[in-house]
Amino acid sequence: MKKCYKSADILLPDFDKVSPEKWAVVACDQYTSEPEYWEKAEKIVGDAPSTLKMILPEVYLSEKDKRIPEINKTMKEYLTDVLKEIPDAMVYVEREQSDGSVREGLLLSVDLECYDFKKGASSLIRATEATVMERIPPRVAIRRDATVELPHVMLLIDDPKKTVIEPLANMTGGKVIYNSDLMLRGGHIKGTLIDDKAKLEVEKTLDALICREGMEERYKDASLAPVLFAVGDGNHSLATAKTIYEELKAKIGEEAAANSPARYALAEVVNIHSEALRFEPIYRVMFGVDRRDVVEKLKDYANGLQGNAEPQMIKYIFDGESGEIEVKAPVRQLTVGTLQDFIDGYMAGKDGVEVDYIHGEASVEALSRKNGAIGFMFSGMGKDQLFKTVIFDGALPRKTFSMGHAEDKRYYLECRKIVD
Repeated sequence: MKKCYKSADILLPDFDKVSPEKWAVVACDQYTSEPEYWEKAEKIVGDAPSTLKMILPEVYLSEKDKRIPEINKTMKEYLTDVLKEIPDAMVYVEREQSDGSVREGLLLSVDLECYDFKKGASSLIRATEATVMERIPPRVAIRRDATVELPHVMLLIDDPKKTVIEPLANMTGGKVIYNSDLMLRGGHIKGTLIDDKAKLEVEKTLDALICREGMEERYKDASLAPVLFAVGDGNHSLATAKTIYEELKAKIGEEAAANSPARYALAEVVNIHSEALRFEPIYRVMFGVDRRDVVEKLKDYANGLQGNAEPQMIKYIFDGESGEIEVKAPVRQLTVGTLQDFIDGYMAGKDGVEVDYIHGEASVEALSRKNGAIGFMFSGMGKDQLFKTVIFDGALPRKTFSMGHAEDKRYYLECRKIVD
């Protein structure tokens, strides 16, 4: 089977000369309503070399025309004066999170030929949620003339036996290439180069996940199109890399583009079964509705479904009143998918009806006390459901889950040259 990953020629500064704590900053799509966070980061960095100067925090997207040329200029300067290449690298990452737990990861490059972000794709690398195409152009504008990429993409593998990443903790002889605290409550991070013996074992165990036996064991059907990586974080960034690569193919031809560094993208792979990886459900609250009409219509909708997924329960709450609706034969694998289909259908053509996506039961309960509001809560997605849902339903419903707190998201560290 074709491999969809490989080691990468990564770029890092000399951390004997450059402060790693000033170098690494959190993913650009965090704190989008909190410019003060990014102002604090700027004060910490000062004049020091930093990935902050090579990214565009989304809080500043309105300033992209002014900022992008400066970003591209900095990338070229860093390629000359700051960044040094570590060839043919895979990195074992240990990230101590804000709660003290350690999330283990594996940094490598993935082949964009094997990635398709369209719903229902059968590629080895797949999106988990629908890609919002309106979010792609601003990111394309940033990447189009960039010479360097910095990844905040996190890919998930379905490895319940923990055969791929976790054994790397016992690896001996790997060189530590960074080991530092991270700014602004980001915890701590350590990166160790994987030696050739460990790389071979990584390849062997990754390939085993998508062989016929592996697919049969996990999904009870060896004939399914295998999926190795599901995008956990950074789907729109990976979709941007794919878009740029497809533009390049159209411009210079498939044969020439096949050998371009733009064909690949850096990403960190994490096992979905890691205890440090926590999925939290994102609930729904509808506004501007007749609450009792919504409840009756939802009951009718649930009773009319004739699917073969496991039974589901949806809790509703409004103005202190609550109840549960059983979905005996759902079509969707996830309760949130069943509910979202109903909400989308109910809202169609109704002016003044809105839905919001809410973290935490207390917030749902508070909002549902408002006039014309009704909240819905449900069991969160189990880790063993994500890959099954991507395989059988094509993608997760939008706003299905939150994966960790903002300060625990991936920080930019490694870079990779994406032009010849």
